[in-house]
Amino acid sequence: MENLPLSAQILILVALLAIAGFFSIAETSMMALNRSRLRHMVKQGNRAAIRTQELLDKTEDLLGVILIGNNVVNTISAVFSGAIASYYFANNEYALSIAAVLVAFAIIVFSELTPKVIGATYPEKIALRVSFILKPLLKIIYPIVWFANLIANGLLKLMRINPKPDEEVLSSEELRSLVLEQSRFMPQKHRSILVNLFDLETIEVNDLMTPRARVEALNINDPIDKIVHQLVTCYHNKLPVFDGEINNSLGMFHIRKALHHLEDGTLTHDEIRNSLSKPYFIPSEMAVFKQLQHFQEDQQRLGLVVDEYSEVLGLLTMEDIIEEMVGEFTSAAPDSRSDIRWDSTGQVVVDASIPLRKLNRRLMLKLPTDGPKTLNGLILEYLQDIPEASVSLKLNGCTMEVLHVDDHSVRTVRLYQAAAATRKKAKK
Repeated sequence: MENLPLSAQILILVALLAIAGFFSIAETSMMALNRSRLRHMVKQGNRAAIRTQELLDKTEDLLGVILIGNNVVNTISAVFSGAIASYYFANNEYALSIAAVLVAFAIIVFSELTPKVIGATYPEKIALRVSFILKPLLKIIYPIVWFANLIANGLLKLMRINPKPDEEVLSSEELRSLVLEQSRFMPQKHRSILVNLFDLETIEVNDLMTPRARVEALNINDPIDKIVHQLVTCYHNKLPVFDGEINNSLGMFHIRKALHHLEDGTLTHDEIRNSLSKPYFIPSEMAVFKQLQHFQEDQQRLGLVVDEYSEVLGLLTMEDIIEEMVGEFTSAAPDSRSDIRWDSTGQVVVDASIPLRKLNRRLMLKLPTDGPKTLNGLILEYLQDIPEASVSLKLNGCTMEVLHVDDHSVRTVRLYQAAAATRKKAKK
């Protein structure tokens, strides 16, 4: 020690701190590395990624070589700095204490904190590079690592701790959070589809269905001329058929089966009855994701939603579910629901029977959907009564005005955007 100049001793100490910093940055970058992205790089044949994956597949050995190397180097640094301090300040207790504190501070800042922050910030770039050193180093000191892991695993067994616990199954909410955290560089549309897919498990079919009042259906008791006119002007390829009222469902009528009868004017009630397919019913409290599976298994594309008393509540189609995931489709049908948008003055008139989820999606509102499923139901629940026309109210930041009511429900409502609502108040 005394044969080395002070500058050389300091350089050795700096080198030891740098080596300790290497092990710290290696540990953090390896643990913070995105495993999904790493597996993708492995599939592409990236050699550095393959080498890194091989190290991560043996996490115990990887942590063993890093921790052994880091602690050995830090111990040597402490001993070396102590020897330097003793040689130059042997008779000064305060100098020795200050030297020890300075070395400890240097280890924390330069060998632990700073490298770990850098490793956590750039895990991919660093992990792929340090693996080039860690893999051969692991081979060199593997006997030491093996012995250390043997003792550690023995202690864990004595404490009845399983070093390799069974993999936990993530809940839908945890998977949703994982997607949001790991999809920063994913296009917004793709991320939205994935998040909506998880939401399907918490949404019931009565949240997406077309309400009973808006369901287009055929009454078999209607005159044949009226039925023909309805078929000719219909924009759907399949309609439910009922006898008298919609709860008496007879089945589904495929319009294409009647095209030749419509052309030659020979369509009859018996022809319609003979062409009906069996009605498909969906429980109202069925989760949308599960119903999507049922549609696939049963080879169906639409069904009538019923409650526990077999009362028809509405109609659900495969398109309704897909739209919930990917957004609205452009439809040729002049459906008022599809044309809902704010006008130039920030207003829009809507049918109160529209489902709240669809209304929120089309107008970017935040009306609550955990209670009533339609705008009519929401208004009646809020007012606790059937309102009169011209009654105004504000729900979750949306100002609305009741336009038309009947004996038991709200029929139409005018909605105002925030800016339009402010102007309306100013005029008053």
